[in-house]
This record gives sequence, C-alpha cells and structure tokens, in this order.
Amino acid sequence: MDPSSSPSSDNKTVVTSSHLSDMATAGQSSGKYYENLDAEVAGKIQRKVGLIYDETMCKHDTPDGEDHPECPDRIRVIWEKLQLAGVSQRCVVLGSSKAEDKHLQLVHTKDHVNLVKTISTKQKDYRRNKIASQLNSIYLNGGSSEAAYLAAGSVVKVAEKVAEGELDSGFAIVRPPGHHAETDEAMGFCLFNNVAVAASYLLNERPDLGVKKILIVDWDVHHGNGTQKMFWKDPRVLFFSVHRHEYGSFYPSGDDGDYNMVGEGPGEGFNINVPWDQGRCGDADYLAAWDHILIPVAREFNPDIILLSAGFDAAIGDPLGGCRVTPYGYSVMLKKLMEFTHGKIVMALEGGYNLDSIAKSSLACVQVLLEDKIIQGSSEAYPFESTWPVIQAIILISSSDSETEDDPHGLVYQISKLSIENHQVDTASTSWRADLAKVDIWYASFGSNMWKPRFLCYIQGGQVDGLKKACVGSMDKSPPKEIVWETFPHRLFFGREYTARWGVGGVAFTNPLANLNDQTQMCLYRITLEQFNDVLCQENALNLDSDSAIFDLAALQSAENQISILPEAVSNSWYANVVWLGKKGDIPILTMTCTLSAVEKFKSGEVPVRPPAKAYAKTLIRGLVEGGRFSEEEAEAYIDNAASKPL
Repeated sequence: MDPSSSPSSDNKTVVTSSHLSDMATAGQSSGKYYENLDAEVAGKIQRKVGLIYDETMCKHDTPDGEDHPECPDRIRVIWEKLQLAGVSQRCVVLGSSKAEDKHLQLVHTKDHVNLVKTISTKQKDYRRNKIASQLNSIYLNGGSSEAAYLAAGSVVKVAEKVAEGELDSGFAIVRPPGHHAETDEAMGFCLFNNVAVAASYLLNERPDLGVKKILIVDWDVHHGNGTQKMFWKDPRVLFFSVHRHEYGSFYPSGDDGDYNMVGEGPGEGFNINVPWDQGRCGDADYLAAWDHILIPVAREFNPDIILLSAGFDAAIGDPLGGCRVTPYGYSVMLKKLMEFTHGKIVMALEGGYNLDSIAKSSLACVQVLLEDKIIQGSSEAYPFESTWPVIQAIILISSSDSETEDDPHGLVYQISKLSIENHQVDTASTSWRADLAKVDIWYASFGSNMWKPRFLCYIQGGQVDGLKKACVGSMDKSPPKEIVWETFPHRLFFGREYTARWGVGGVAFTNPLANLNDQTQMCLYRITLEQFNDVLCQENALNLDSDSAIFDLAALQSAENQISILPEAVSNSWYANVVWLGKKGDIPILTMTCTLSAVEKFKSGEVPVRPPAKAYAKTLIRGLVEGGRFSEEEAEAYIDNAASKPL
C-alpha cells in the first residue's frame, strides 16, 4: 500500500496573460512609488512598506515542466492578490537586485556560490540533472541561477532600505526559498539562504546602519536548518523557529530542529526551536508559542530589526504542511512582532504550496505592515494538549542550564522564568480521538506493512530502506498490542504505474470478491480505532487534521453488516474501501483496499496492472519471511505469482 500516490485536489490558480503583463511591468520597475491618495488617514501617516516582485524568478522551474509544489505560480498569485486588493498601489515597489558574490560568501562557501552561479550555463546543460539528483529535494533548469541571485539580492535590498530608514518594513516576494540552504549545499527547494545572507550583510558589511542585534523568526512549517547552522555561535542573531518536527521524522528530518538545540559557545541560548510533535497545529498553538516564549524573549533581546522567514506552508490546506494556520493567525503573529524595532520588519517568502492560502496569508500580512485593521478571525479555539509539553520542555531545558543564575539578563535565564500555568486545551477537536482510542481493532495488512518496521512508520513516523518519503506517524505512537498472521480468501494483485514512496511499479491491492481458492497472507496488528484512522489517512495521503473521524464507531458497526464501507473523506483515493474480515477474539478485523469499481478498471486495463517496484517487493518479502510464513524463495514465488496471474 502507498499513501503518497493517491489523487489530490489541484489548488492552482489560473493567471491570465493580462495579469502576467501587469506583473512583469511591476517587476521591472525600479524604485517606482505608488502614491496613496489618502496617505494620511485620521491624522496618521501611511507607513512606507516596500515590495519586490520580479517575473524573472519564475524562470526557475522543473526541467521538463512537470508539476512541482515549488512552482512559479507561487509568487504570481501573491502579486496578483496584492494588486487586485489595491495593496501594492499603496506600497513602494522596488526593482529586484542580484546578490553580489562577496555577500553570498558571508554565509556560503566559494565553491557553493560558483556552483549556483554556473548551474544554468550551457556548459552545465548536460550535468544539471545529475547535480540536482545528488542534492536533497532540488531541481535545476536554465533559469535557476538568475532566480537564485535575484532572490537573495532582493532580500538584501529590502533589508538594507528598512535598516536605513528609507522604508518602515518590506516584503520580498521571492523564489527559490532559502532557509534550508546550508553553507555548502542546496537542499529543500533552496539554493541560497536568502535571509541569512541579508542578516550577515547588515551585521558585517554595513556597521554604519547601527544594526547590532537581529531577530530571525522562521514560521515556515519546516525547520530552518540552514539558518540555524549559520548563526549557531553568533549571539548577535536570535533565531526562533516554530515547525513540525514529529520527533525528527518530518522534513528536513533529524535532531537539528529539536528544542534542545540552543546554540553553542557565545551563541548558546540564542537559538530557540519550537518543534510540534504532530500536524494540525493552528492559530491557537502558534499564538501560545508567541505569547509564552517568543514575545517575552524578544522583549528581552530588544533587536534592532526583525527578519521573517515567511513560509506559508503551515497554512490551512497546504499539501505538504498538514497544519492549519489561517490568514488571521498569520496577521496576529505579525502584529505582535510589530511592537518591536518600531515595526522594522523584513518578510522574505519561504515555503507555502497551497496557492489560495499563500495569497490570502500574504495579503493579510502586508495589510498588517501597512497598519490596516486586522482581518476578522476567531481566537476562541484552544491549543492542543500536546502543545503545552513542547513549550514546557523549552522552559525546562533552560531552567536546567547551570549558567543561567550567573547571567540574570541572559535569554536562557529569561526563558527559564516563563510560565504556562492556567492554559486551556482544545478538547473539542480531539474528542473523537479520545472515544476511538478506547476501541481496539485488528488491522490486516497485505502490502509493505506486513514488515513490522515499515508499519511502525505509520505509527511512530520515519522511513525504512527503500522508502523514498518519510511518514508522519499517528497521533498515538503506541506500538501494536499484538501481532498475528492469518490467511484470507482474497485475490492479491499489484497495480498503478508509479508511487512517490517507492518509485516506478505497482503497489498491493486485494479483491475481496475473488475466487475462494485465492489465498492472501495478512499480518494483523492490534491497534486502536484512532490509530487505524491515522493509518487510513496516511495510506490515502490525507492530513491528520480532521475534526471528525474518517471511520468512526457507526462506520465500524455498518461494516460488520455490509462487509465493506467507502468513507466519504477517502472516496476518491486508492485505498477507499474498508473491508470487514470478521473477528478474532471478539475484536473486529479490518483491512483497506481499492473499491470494486477500481478493480473493474484494473481488469479492463484502464488502470495498469504492474509488478511491484523492487524496493517495495523486497519489503513484502521481508515481512513474509520474518513473520515465519515463507522462506525467502517461497515469498518471492508468492509475490511473482500475484503479480503475473491475470485478474
């Protein structure tokens, strides 16, 4: 079974040719001021907010034009939204600027800068794809070099003008993003670390501007690993990142984003990570981190300017983030930061892959920079129960630092004095989980989940050998209570052409209406119905952010009577058919496979039947062998027979 290859809705916004013409014109303008006829409203002078957008950055695209989350339309829809709302006309629209090599080399090695500079040249045409394949989550084409130089240079330009006082604040609408890029390596869609370049430029190249302390806030849903490493020992930069972590299984994976990564040497205590243990975190969770950690610490740090790595992939509906921050939530977070540095804030676009969400969230933020009235929203929801232990852990690790008492004005000491008493919890949105956590079921797996380490990826998060993409895991990460094996009269087969988790080749399905002579080996895991819902979500590439269960107690009762159920939330997905297989020790046995209508499409050839990918087949064989069902030769024959036998 494979969760990453299910169909998903297309959230692309159509950008017309007339819009593109307007955008290109705006991007080519140099220092053009759009006058606000009502510059002084109610005796208040309009803030000078700078914007940079350049259509040239859209030339960075996938080599063959295939779909990719980090696409050119990401910046187009933001610019279009600002124009249609009449906001860009009230801002100072600046021309883009290419970064200088000497400024890039403040945080990057010379070799890395030279690689990015030359990657789009004709001399590198034949090597470009190979170089990209050796990097982590990177694509390259003929427009990549220029876009990367413009992205970094434009953030530097806005930061410089804000530091000089020519602008009050600004937003660099740039791509490719930057916060994953490390000193000597591009990764995570990022080529140069745009914000880090700008911060280092202000501190090291322009001491005349008086910027001695910089607060970098990174609210992108992924940890800003590159930025963290670049200022790891630098007390002039307070780096604050709030992100999904999933115990190190969420991209960029590893321990760098954990709460105990606080900096080193003179930079100790100047690195703060708020790592969410789960997805679905929304406005209330983020504002709790703001109110209990960031705002008190920022007040103590007293920065001269704030650089904001403004990724919008924690936004509601984002296909990669799985969180649910609203435009209102982003606007409130930004508004709280405006109390510092006289509002001298530079926003630089990072991630964000739902085009509607990033456009609305960007608009809400620019309106805050302009000091417009904050958009309407609700702050009635409470943070998740899991949010408070994360915040508490950050406080406790600071409290345990033996040096804090020697530095009563230090940041570590200040965090240690914070309190999160009298918090309230969002119990309404988790009530279904509490109910389903009390019910046990047997989940019968017949695909790669037959191998226990692979199945634990769906429970505890992570990935195994051959799996190209990590799993987020379930909310309840408790291991299965029991594991047994059974044989059922289903027909095992393999179909589809490609899966993002395994590559080219089919994945496992069963036909419950097959000939009774057909026998399918299944590994049964005793888990809770809550965990089964989370596995169902992951198998079908859904976020674990629903306020209601996909397969609840009523569905469980119906399945017993009807044999199979098609939950509406997964009706268009690959594993949309939850099948009742009976009971074992009075505990229901459930599996999930394709719908009967999909079986007919496999039979007709409308959807291809294909042997499994090599890595995928190896995982099935491991499960069968380690489960004691077959020898390795017998397991290979079992898989080969299922893959070659006509439906």
